[in-house]
Amino acid sequence: MKVVVLGAGLMGKEAVRDLVKSDEVTAVYLADQDVRKAENFADELLSDKLSILVLDARNELQLSEVIALGDVVINALFYTFNETVAKLAIAAGVHSVDLGGHIGGATDAVLNMKEQAEARGVTLIPDLGVAPGMINILAGYGANKLDHVESIRLFVGGVPVNPDPPFNYNIVFSLEGVFDHYTDSSRVIRDGKVLELPSLSEIETVYFEDFGNMEAFHTSGGTSTLIESFPDVKTLEYKTLRYPGHAEKFQLLVDLGLLSRESTIQVDGKPLRVRDVMRAHLTPQMLLGDKKDAVLLRVLVSGEASGMPATYEYNMTVTKDTDMNETAMALATANTISVVAQMIGGGTITKRGVYPPESIVPGELYIEEMGKRGVLITETIHTGEAAR
Repeated sequence: MKVVVLGAGLMGKEAVRDLVKSDEVTAVYLADQDVRKAENFADELLSDKLSILVLDARNELQLSEVIALGDVVINALFYTFNETVAKLAIAAGVHSVDLGGHIGGATDAVLNMKEQAEARGVTLIPDLGVAPGMINILAGYGANKLDHVESIRLFVGGVPVNPDPPFNYNIVFSLEGVFDHYTDSSRVIRDGKVLELPSLSEIETVYFEDFGNMEAFHTSGGTSTLIESFPDVKTLEYKTLRYPGHAEKFQLLVDLGLLSRESTIQVDGKPLRVRDVMRAHLTPQMLLGDKKDAVLLRVLVSGEASGMPATYEYNMTVTKDTDMNETAMALATANTISVVAQMIGGGTITKRGVYPPESIVPGELYIEEMGKRGVLITETIHTGEAAR
């Protein structure tokens, strides 16, 4: 299969790193506007399978021509391009996967193209990161093992292995995205009803070996398509994991209006968003740099199997690969999207149309393939009283 990767950022490059190792992948095209960055990566990788292409993703004609080179396209561009890439991939008859983007309805726009994708005989799967993405796949896998699903609880956090005050947190993505997740409301199902809860709320303690007690709190976007996929459950919620005390500190910034999209100040007679000032001031202090990061994950899917209470629990802890200088978040995210792209291109996934990850990605094979890449996901089954 031939795979086009759009975007030579961290996730795009790490997806390429995985793709070129596959015997089934015959050619990989890495397309980006910053050709020098992509070429430097190619010099490091030294793979005959890899070709570098120049791409201005704002030019739809150029974008369409690049997409048409592949059997599958991995969209690692900013989420605002997701709808356009999906539309052009369908027109070209090319399968497509992306890293998601519920902000601004990007994922919903892709899901609404199901009939067009079906008619063209292609498969599109959005939201293939960690949260959403990995958690969706594991939730769907656990749910398929139950006769009746009552509760889905999801916990994910990207954290530094050695935290520094005051926030005990480092960014591996954009701090703007963190602000969005902390200020937009969180959609949950509570007592069978869809509710919106404030982010940073309902803090609870969750224990992880080697990390101790972490705090978990609501943030936006994590439940993604799961609310529509499991509308009949009693409980469905996603919480972000951080070191204790993190949420309280960010709640203060929110309460003071310092993360508001609307709040502005006047500097030399010109309006300046307070959020932009906060992002510019905090970003240099919070960059991960050479530090080690970790991704912690727990998925709990509870219900009934064979007339008995049952819970399927999935856990993952992955840390930065210092030999490859690969962040833990990149290891988990890029391998997820690469594995699923290869499932589509290699014929493991044969349904055509647009589907959320939880309804189409085979969980058992996904866990097996991620394990081969050093991302170990464990399954524990609790039954009877232990499942309650």
